[in-house]
Amino acid sequence: MTSTTALEPFGARLRRAMDERGPLCVGIDPHASLLAEWGLDDDVAGLERFSRTVVEAVADRVAVLKPQSAFFERFGSRGVAVLEKSVEEARAAGALVVMDAKRGDIGSTMAAYAESFLRKDAPLFSDALTVSPYLGYGSLKPAVDMARESGAGLFVLALTSNPEGGEVQHAVRADGRGVGATMLAHLAVENAGEAPLGSFGAVVGATLGDLSSYDLDINGPLLAPGIGAQGATPADLPRVFGAAVGNVVPNVSRGVLRHGPDEPALRRAADRFAEEIRTAVTAA
Repeated sequence: MTSTTALEPFGARLRRAMDERGPLCVGIDPHASLLAEWGLDDDVAGLERFSRTVVEAVADRVAVLKPQSAFFERFGSRGVAVLEKSVEEARAAGALVVMDAKRGDIGSTMAAYAESFLRKDAPLFSDALTVSPYLGYGSLKPAVDMARESGAGLFVLALTSNPEGGEVQHAVRADGRGVGATMLAHLAVENAGEAPLGSFGAVVGATLGDLSSYDLDINGPLLAPGIGAQGATPADLPRVFGAAVGNVVPNVSRGVLRHGPDEPALRRAADRFAEEIRTAVTAA
């Protein structure tokens, strides 16, 4: 069953949230070591306490929350139930939710993934979903179609921050264009003519240094992991993203989460990163 009422397009909702709250995205990554740092058990109760605390601390002030679904799925159905509740509560507090599930497959399987996260009345409906295009960009069509129908968005892995990604993403096709650049070009087509921002974004690592050889002007958002624990800083954003920096959604996970379980400390950390990012982007 498919909902007949679409939301305002994700790109428009994201642009407004970024303008009102700043572009910071905070990850919700309840892996075992962080649960331990918070003094929580590595079980469903610990997972629920962790996730609820993050949502209550920052969902009313950041543009985007990005739960990593794997850390919930590892607890089975009860963990997924916690994820459902976290998504619902985060969206109710005004944050947009990007589900970090990195799904990628073909045909009916890709369509099922799209239904799971992008169908408007699905229990895990999220404002956007991370997807992998490395079975061919065309394999994402069911997700693209569902996102358009629901008013949701996608973030396509293009130039990721992990060192291993380069062997695929920097590979050069027979026509001389790199694979990562090809994904960016596809997204520019998806977003053509959209205003104020397209709904189909790319994942581009903030740790990658000078990206001036890539056309990042895809008229869509650029989800930028790597700030904080991976070594990038807000001050690096203008150098890495150049003229596209105004469409960057910088993701910080451990840099904020390590301040838990104290909610005021989590809020202060999020506010500090948000201000540093705003300053860097404004000065660019």
